[in-house]
Amino acid sequence: MLHYPTNNLSAKQAYKFLSGSIIPRPIAWVTTLNDKTQTINAAPFSFFNAAASDIPLVTLSIIRRNGEIKDTAQNILATKELVIHLVNDQVVASMNQTAASLKADQSEIIINKIATIPSKSVAVPGIKAAPIRMEARLYQYVPIKNHEDQIITDLFIVEITDFYFDEAIFDKETEYILPKAFNPIARLAGNTYAHIDGLFDLKRPD
Repeated sequence: MLHYPTNNLSAKQAYKFLSGSIIPRPIAWVTTLNDKTQTINAAPFSFFNAAASDIPLVTLSIIRRNGEIKDTAQNILATKELVIHLVNDQVVASMNQTAASLKADQSEIIINKIATIPSKSVAVPGIKAAPIRMEARLYQYVPIKNHEDQIITDLFIVEITDFYFDEAIFDKETEYILPKAFNPIARLAGNTYAHIDGLFDLKRPD
């Protein structure tokens, strides 16, 4: 096997190895609100996953670029609120457009004409067309630092306050999300995305 000690890797290599190995990854399409300008920010992130269920917690890691905090992270720290959306074919093109770098006072929602819907528990609006959305509040913030004590990633653990599911992807009787109907988009590496395909079941051992 090819061997790469991490103490010899550049940040770009480390990102490529992580993002290319840990696949597929779910996409968190996040809306936040700038409390000073009332600008709605939208951006996708794939360093994202579930953390707990007794309290419904998820993790969201937002990597800093050249040491600068991103608008989404800044907004979460200021307002303690966000809405997380999951992505399928119906919204993937819009999601991709919101990955563009804009100034803090520019709204990806307005520029890309993305329809929103008011939230019930937070001031941040949700994206209407997303098949799943989760209103959330900040539960814990962990600044991740490098060996020189500089913050390189803003790690958020957030508590879900409200779940919303498109009726077409949800079985009300069993309360299961239907993966084939949902057909989520997964993040791979570079410009590559994927669908979940070839589903199979394995019975867990006792």
